[in-house]
Amino acid sequence: MKAPMTRRNAVLGITVAATSLAVPSILRAQSAGRVVVIGGGFGGAACARALKRAQANLQVILIEPNAIFTSCPFSNAVIAGLREIDAQQFGYDRLRAEGVTVIGQAVTTIEPQLRSVITADGVALPYDRLVLSPGIDFHFEALPGYDDAASEKMPHAWKAGAQTLLLRRQLEAMPDGGTVAIAIPANPSRCPPAPYERASLIAHYLKTKKRRSKVLILDAKDNFSQQRLFEKAWKELYGDMIERIGLSQGGRVTSVDPATRTIVTEFGNYTPDVANVIPPQRAGRIAEIAGAADATGWCPINPVTFESKLVRNIHVIGDACLGGGIPKSASAAGAQGKACAAAIVNLLAGRAPETPRLTGICYNIVAPGYGFSLAGNYQPKGDIFAEVEGGATSPVDAPRELRAREATEAERWFQTITADTFG
Repeated sequence: MKAPMTRRNAVLGITVAATSLAVPSILRAQSAGRVVVIGGGFGGAACARALKRAQANLQVILIEPNAIFTSCPFSNAVIAGLREIDAQQFGYDRLRAEGVTVIGQAVTTIEPQLRSVITADGVALPYDRLVLSPGIDFHFEALPGYDDAASEKMPHAWKAGAQTLLLRRQLEAMPDGGTVAIAIPANPSRCPPAPYERASLIAHYLKTKKRRSKVLILDAKDNFSQQRLFEKAWKELYGDMIERIGLSQGGRVTSVDPATRTIVTEFGNYTPDVANVIPPQRAGRIAEIAGAADATGWCPINPVTFESKLVRNIHVIGDACLGGGIPKSASAAGAQGKACAAAIVNLLAGRAPETPRLTGICYNIVAPGYGFSLAGNYQPKGDIFAEVEGGATSPVDAPRELRAREATEAERWFQTITADTFG
């Protein structure tokens, strides 16, 4: 029987791992090198698994403080009461079984000159290559009045987990006839179509439970991904239940007051019954600690190797990087993780890395049995990824049979990507 993980044996495991690098050993001598991956989401977990599968004697360490990963894709269905949170949650036992060392700690310091990361317990872990997959953090300074405390009253639910359930509870407690406001930031942002999927599924919940209620979208953009598909679906399914105010109409949110649940825009103030405030974003904090984020808050990379343009021997994948045309999505992060792993294996062996071709797909569910998708292919072009031929989007004037089929395909995609990454 496997012994339960405790703080003591977790720390001991880290100490042993660090010590094995500090002194000569047969294991170290036989190793192809050591790669540390920070962040256990779709990008980081896919990268760690791909590294170990490509080079069995490579030491691969995945550092992730959370024992359970909670997926953002399909979390909008949890908010709308169509899915339970445990269907979104995955652990790391299978990665451990494949030989990846998983450390349940936060990283507090990165020393690029020494090629070392230091965990919250003060343990230093040297690396030959470091991969950052930190996802996003919030740029609170760009939205006056909003911070972690405010999110307990005006949830963002943009990091799946407790916030997802908080927004769900607020919807359930809202009286019939109330208003749900969703504040959407400008790009770049994690999964650009996801706020509109959320508006759709909340409208579905209201249509079935609280028919006199409405959804108000306050948007910092005039145009958004798959806009025609969403707007057609809204008209078809929800009538006038969803109202959207775009940038040119004064929809950009400039500040919030959590004490009164007030959302301030350029042209007026709103006090909804439920306020879902999605703040502006930037790369996860560890990217800044590493020195890999530039003035934009995101991480410029070499798109062939994913190596940071600011710090040598550090690679950045997933939502945190400046990817150009490739979206910030789970599908893209997983593809980047695998491509980054292939590049690192070649670099450690002294071989030139191959030019990657990445495929990403994004599904949106606007009601049970009603979905559509956007798929793209991406290759390096200059300093970024550019979309190349072969992409496709769902047709606007498609029969409901196709919408139902794509909703089924979305669920199949989710099962596949989570099994491929964590299972």
